[in-house]
Amino acid sequence: MAYGNNIITLDHGSGGRATYELLGKLLRTYLTDVPLLDSAILEPKAGKIAFSTDSFVVSPIFFPGGDIGSLAVHGTVNDLAMVGATPCYLSVAFILEEGFPLVDLERIVSSLAQAAKTAGVKITCGDTKVVPKGKGDKIYINTSGVGFVKEGLSLHPQNIALFDEILVSGPVGDHGLAVLSARENMGLAGLKSDSQPLNDLVGLLCEALGPQVHVLRDPTRGGLATTLNELALEASCEILLEESQIPVRGEVRAGADILGLDPLYLACEGRFIAFVAQGAGQRALEVIKSHPKGKEAALIGKVVSKGEARVILHTAYGGKRLLGMLSGEPLPRIC
Repeated sequence: MAYGNNIITLDHGSGGRATYELLGKLLRTYLTDVPLLDSAILEPKAGKIAFSTDSFVVSPIFFPGGDIGSLAVHGTVNDLAMVGATPCYLSVAFILEEGFPLVDLERIVSSLAQAAKTAGVKITCGDTKVVPKGKGDKIYINTSGVGFVKEGLSLHPQNIALFDEILVSGPVGDHGLAVLSARENMGLAGLKSDSQPLNDLVGLLCEALGPQVHVLRDPTRGGLATTLNELALEASCEILLEESQIPVRGEVRAGADILGLDPLYLACEGRFIAFVAQGAGQRALEVIKSHPKGKEAALIGKVVSKGEARVILHTAYGGKRLLGMLSGEPLPRIC
């Protein structure tokens, strides 16, 4: 698509002709469901309403396996899916820095629109703001989402019970290391973000197991280890993990070793953790593995006691160690 000016200018944020042309010539070319209205009118659906919002500031904005546009959709869709909701509607707000190339904006908006189509959600309203050069960093995106939860389905840490079995839907650490490698131009081979929508896979699992699925959570910032610690605290339980069962790609393990990082603390953007009732783990694993997004799922642990909140790792060498929460922020701006 050709433009009279190849970059974002402050005039694009003025609310005048340049703004209207930006919306009409670029954004609405891809975001065809968005009316030029201040609010969206949504169609009500049966069930409880789930609502989520998230902001995305990832750097770099393009990385192996995705970009800030697709990530903005996947992140909010997955947050809704983790409470058992079927995501239906998204809003999208762009904060653009003066001087940002319009060709990059088009690439991002196109990716965002395709991600929404793939996830089966409609982008129904949005907003665009422009800040002076040096007052932002290229582009930030906020997405908010609305979904609906079927009656009778309740996924919450309070549901976690003694001897619950714990699964992860695929290898961990891909996203965090892929973004870090791209940001620092490390040239680590074979790395690719796992960013993807999980609502279809979650729907399959919940349909098959119903109330035997107790809680779901996506291990984003802080990775698998931190997410499990959060759940242990919320449910006042002790979790025992089997290190040998946790799937980590060889490329991620090798890259993490080089950088002195632990893959269990690296962010995922296309995986979920599931706590299911005792005895339901194998069935849950079969269901998840039956879907293309869950081919590498694994049973990785269980709840061994209630009362004390902690996560214990049974190491591949036969010992045990406490797996604490992430301390500090070794990988900033991964989402």
